[in-house]
Amino acid sequence: MALSAKLQLRQTQSLVMTPQLMQSIRLLQLTHAELERFIDEEVERNPLLERAEPPQEGAGEPEGTEAAQEAARDEARPDGDWFEAETQWSAEAISAKLDASLENLFPDDPGTSERLGPDLSAQWKSAPGGAVAGDGFDMEEMAAARVTLRDHVGEQIAFAFTDPAERLIASELADGLDEAGYLRADPDEIAKRLGAGPAAVAAVLATCRSFEPTGIFAADLAGCLSLQLAARDRLDPAMQALLANLELLARRDFQALKRICGVDEEDLLDMLAEIRALDPRPGLAFSAGASDAIVADVEVRAAADGSWAVELNPDALPRVLVDRTYFANVSGGARSQAERDFLAECLQNANWLTRSLDQRARTILKVASEIVRQQDAFLVHGVRHLKPLNLKTVADAIGMHESTVSRVTANKYMMTPRGVFELRYFFTASIASADGGEAHSSEGVRDRIRQMIEEERADDVLSDDAIVDRLKADGVDIARRTVAKYREGMNIPSSVQRRREKRAMAGAGR
Repeated sequence: MALSAKLQLRQTQSLVMTPQLMQSIRLLQLTHAELERFIDEEVERNPLLERAEPPQEGAGEPEGTEAAQEAARDEARPDGDWFEAETQWSAEAISAKLDASLENLFPDDPGTSERLGPDLSAQWKSAPGGAVAGDGFDMEEMAAARVTLRDHVGEQIAFAFTDPAERLIASELADGLDEAGYLRADPDEIAKRLGAGPAAVAAVLATCRSFEPTGIFAADLAGCLSLQLAARDRLDPAMQALLANLELLARRDFQALKRICGVDEEDLLDMLAEIRALDPRPGLAFSAGASDAIVADVEVRAAADGSWAVELNPDALPRVLVDRTYFANVSGGARSQAERDFLAECLQNANWLTRSLDQRARTILKVASEIVRQQDAFLVHGVRHLKPLNLKTVADAIGMHESTVSRVTANKYMMTPRGVFELRYFFTASIASADGGEAHSSEGVRDRIRQMIEEERADDVLSDDAIVDRLKADGVDIARRTVAKYREGMNIPSSVQRRREKRAMAGAGR
């Protein structure tokens, strides 16, 4: 067969993921906080983008106008001789008013006004620029910075050690503290790194373990609790034996603990009460971390006609504008092709971002509306009436791909009359009905299990098999291992452990 080179024309179709398309897909799954940070970065990078602040309700004039500022001053100005219509007083005028006011306050002791008057007047006159001392006051500038655990420990190190070598060792140990106050560094490694003896490091560590808050510099939970009990003079042999067997306490094996500690049931209950009063993570009192508040993306409320009104939360909608006037002014003065290309790219990216944000909002609203339609019984009656629902059902109903629905429901929240829920909360597995009726939601079954266990008595604790029997009597076909999985997922101990705890609590109440 002869080989030859030739040209052929072939037409094919393929899906190409452009960078902008990939960015649009990524926007769908961003949380509110992540979206705000992304937009801030785009506004900083693109000169044609700007934030559009929502107008405040009842604002008659823009905030920056002189009339609005004067109206605000008039509204905030109380009546009385101390306030006049002038927008600013001079230092001399305030000084004169201070003198007059002091005379009114101390009519029987003119010497007081003579002594205080010059001092107060001098304070007012010493304000920068001759203005009132309170002008330009910013509370944030005056507030002290939050003290961290490292700062708090550092202050105690400065007073506890005078030897520079000991201070260096203590600082190295302090650097090994985690946010809960536990020592995660190895003292032997610190001794080797600093060239100090293990005994010297141990002596410094013993002093550091006396610092406040009590319990820091411990190696583990038992050590942390021991330090706190020792400070209260309650670290007796029985308590030491209890702390050495915390795994039995976690399993609620009170019989074994009574035998090991050599105490009766009443003494053991007193010891457990003391343990509960301790702080297992003393360093968290100085933690500066803060969690972002949840901002609901969708709001659901009852409509007048008995249906549900689904709306996007305006506070969760970023407002971005494209400054076309600025583009027209700047593009006319572009001197090179590179500048014109840069402006064109900025305009294209700005237009794409506004369209993508609008499409994101429409997609979230469409998915949320279908979820509300599917879970109407939950909104009316509660979690027991939550329907089994999967992503494919919602995707088919609104004509979208299942992956799109998955991205939209990730880290998005809905505010309902029953509380704020993540959109993923409404997608639950299906559990068959024992009598062949409608399937049950796994979340609803969890709620039933939780309520059964909360209503237990000390002499009638339900085993997993007993819970299965009760659920089957209610029409829920469920296996024992599924009940155990749900119970463990809710951090509920086994029936044996619950029986021990309830009997112990009942004994304490006698």
